[in-house]
Amino acid sequence: MEFRQLKYFLAVAEELHFGRAATRLDMAQPPLSRQIAALEEDLGVQLFDRSRSQIRLTQAGLVLQDHARQLIERLDAARRETQLVGAGGAGRLRIAFVGSASHGLLPMLIKAYRSSYPEVELALSAMNNAELHRALITREIDIAVARPELKDDEFRRELLYRERLILALPDNSPLAAQREVHFADLSGQNFVLYPRRPRPGYADLVLSICEKEGVKPANLELTQDFQSAISLVSVGVGLSVVPESVSNTTRPGVVFRPYGGHNPGTALTVHSRLDNRAPQVVNFMETTRKFVRLGQNACA
Repeated sequence: MEFRQLKYFLAVAEELHFGRAATRLDMAQPPLSRQIAALEEDLGVQLFDRSRSQIRLTQAGLVLQDHARQLIERLDAARRETQLVGAGGAGRLRIAFVGSASHGLLPMLIKAYRSSYPEVELALSAMNNAELHRALITREIDIAVARPELKDDEFRRELLYRERLILALPDNSPLAAQREVHFADLSGQNFVLYPRRPRPGYADLVLSICEKEGVKPANLELTQDFQSAISLVSVGVGLSVVPESVSNTTRPGVVFRPYGGHNPGTALTVHSRLDNRAPQVVNFMETTRKFVRLGQNACA
């Protein structure tokens, strides 16, 4: 029994007329009749009661009709799903990002990707840069969103955006009441920086600003991630220097202030492996490029 014969059989079973079925299949009637006869011989049963006036399905034919419909529907579904996944319209995409990225444009980028590829399952997780680099190398993730970037010749990258740095202050700090804060005036303050490991990292960027501005922190508290740093700021342990986009989300106990002085800024960059040509990955990187272009045009 061949799949082709099942399609022929279903056409005849639905039309209950060999001539109409042949026209529907775009073939001549004699070859169709021979294929149905061969199918009946292969199965050892009669599928149709034939008379001069009409044909009808036998009980065996009714059973085969039900199974044949299911088989053809499943095969068509398998073809559609396979083609959809192969084109990147379905499947799974694993995206990891630094914690502070969730406050900026990344959620909007992910929303833009979802709108174009709603059938793709997204697995999202937060990691620091070292974890992002390792996970991308070992293929545990497909996309890494790092700050400012991951340096590796095996990665392709797309700059998502650049932004300034600002201060995150405890809401009871005298600095929070000042209209303008100069970085050079922060000597003697407790600083909460991240990550603790690996070094060098984002914490060293902030320390380089301190060195340039001649600022000596009274105490340096190193935490492992952005969320921990903001939590410590909220309970008054010290101040932190964070990306400006972080101020888009309110946090009890924390106020955000711009500062005067050296501000090298920071960036978010989207990475994938050069050798990962999965359509889901290619489509996400292309969505990133379009997203950035549209953002630049909107700002022009």
